[in-house]
Amino acid sequence: MKITEILAVLEAIAPPYLQESYDNAGLIVGDPQAEVTGVLCCLDSTEAIVDEAIEKGCNLVVAHHPIVFKGLKRLNGANYVERTVIKAIRSGVAIYAIHTNLDNVFRNGVNSKIAEKLGLIQTRILAPKAGDLQIGAGLIGQLPAPVPEADFLRQLKKNLNTACVRHTSLLQRDISTVAVCGGAGSFLLQEALKQGADCFVSADFKYHEFFDAEGRLVIADVGHFESEQYTIELLFEVLQEKFPTFALHLTSLNTNPVFYA
Repeated sequence: MKITEILAVLEAIAPPYLQESYDNAGLIVGDPQAEVTGVLCCLDSTEAIVDEAIEKGCNLVVAHHPIVFKGLKRLNGANYVERTVIKAIRSGVAIYAIHTNLDNVFRNGVNSKIAEKLGLIQTRILAPKAGDLQIGAGLIGQLPAPVPEADFLRQLKKNLNTACVRHTSLLQRDISTVAVCGGAGSFLLQEALKQGADCFVSADFKYHEFFDAEGRLVIADVGHFESEQYTIELLFEVLQEKFPTFALHLTSLNTNPVFYA
């Protein structure tokens, strides 16, 4: 089986044209016609991930985040991006990224996986694009039953396996409607407010952006890696359903660059 056959499965659920204009999803390193020996699914493709792929006999890394986001003018190993690309090329390891195109799909998307972990029901795209209810940013849904705010935050911390949840002041009411966005989602806050969310779960909120909740909902910032970590599981499940006997692997490495003291 060739790399292009693996990519065809991924691009069937998240077509490349759905990625944002600033993004760099797709095959970043490697020959699409090369025979696949194994696939390693991860969130970030780093030097350590390439080493893990080699150790596990995989010549294809499927990551959520693109290792090359901006144009490279040199390849001399001056930073981790260049070193990762050089190592991958030398080792014959292809790197593929499925980023904002996977963020922008409803079924088998980044946000549907978060919703699954939180037990949300009756979910829908928070900000549909071009009138298509299956494509767009974020997701909103209902909890099976209302939950007190403090209890919900405790469940959120547990279910998303995060060491810390930064949040706005509690409003002394139950949480029923929850909006989510994997990664940096502050751009969707107004839409979450408009659609009556009691809580907006996302990441990378800046200090002043917390004020924008204006006492109308609870912002719960769980961290970038934490909000997207189950995307690794999602990618594995999508490929396993199509190739149940092929050599597919989940990374055993935690690539989160943020630690909490």
